[in-house]
Amino acid sequence: MRTEGFRLDIPGREITDEDLAALFVRHLGLLMVADVRISAKTIIEEPHKGGRGVAVGAADTGRRLVELSHVIHDGMTTLPGWPGPQIADWLTFAASRANYAPGTEFRVARIDMIANTGTYLDTPAHRWADGDDLTALPLDCFADLPGVVVRVPPGTRAVDRLMLAPYEVAGRAVLLHTGWAAHFGTERYGSPEAPYLTGDAARALVDAGAALVGIDSINIDDMGPAAGGERPAHSALLAAGIPIVEHLTGLDALPPSGFRFTAAPPMVAGMGTFPVRAFAVVDS
Repeated sequence: MRTEGFRLDIPGREITDEDLAALFVRHLGLLMVADVRISAKTIIEEPHKGGRGVAVGAADTGRRLVELSHVIHDGMTTLPGWPGPQIADWLTFAASRANYAPGTEFRVARIDMIANTGTYLDTPAHRWADGDDLTALPLDCFADLPGVVVRVPPGTRAVDRLMLAPYEVAGRAVLLHTGWAAHFGTERYGSPEAPYLTGDAARALVDAGAALVGIDSINIDDMGPAAGGERPAHSALLAAGIPIVEHLTGLDALPPSGFRFTAAPPMVAGMGTFPVRAFAVVDS
């Protein structure tokens, strides 16, 4: 194939023949190209907008990302009395130098932690012996879900069925914004005053077809002494295959609706819970 008088948008004046050849191949949609020869190359400067390979400024997509996870760091406390993560180097930069060419080095860290660390997702296997684990849940259970935020009045402990009544929750990630995340890492975070979802409200979410339920508190269930160790919200939601995300943060930055929610864990066989990078994509 031979072309003459061909004009191509390029990123700038400084471009090698190798880079120019790659642009030709990509923009012409060619496959299995063995060799490209360029002759009589001329750089022409002129105003142009929208060409391929020309920087015209970042496009405004009308979207923003909102972080909804706590940072995991060495020795942190998520649940009082439960062990915090231990983070250290398995291979240091200095030690790696013996394995590679001069000037090449790598660092590999290791972490020892329980699954309930930071912001994490519960699967049915967390509550039920025959429930689906992290590998059994498809991505659409916890990724790119339409979301709705339930604003809980300050000082409220029990999020009940009536508080949920105004919201359309079918097929949505229902995020309970209690404000309790402000106490994360303090003694008060694990106190009996922590907000929670009632069992009756959890069953209402199941009946209404919620896809996922999250909360910015220490537990979606009541951890106070009056609860007697029962976990009705976990039991109802996970029996229905509805994942739970606990220890969210940053929910105050979300609108009531009009966003997509993701809280994806790795596919670890045999585990019922695991930390996630929870975030929302908000349409402006």
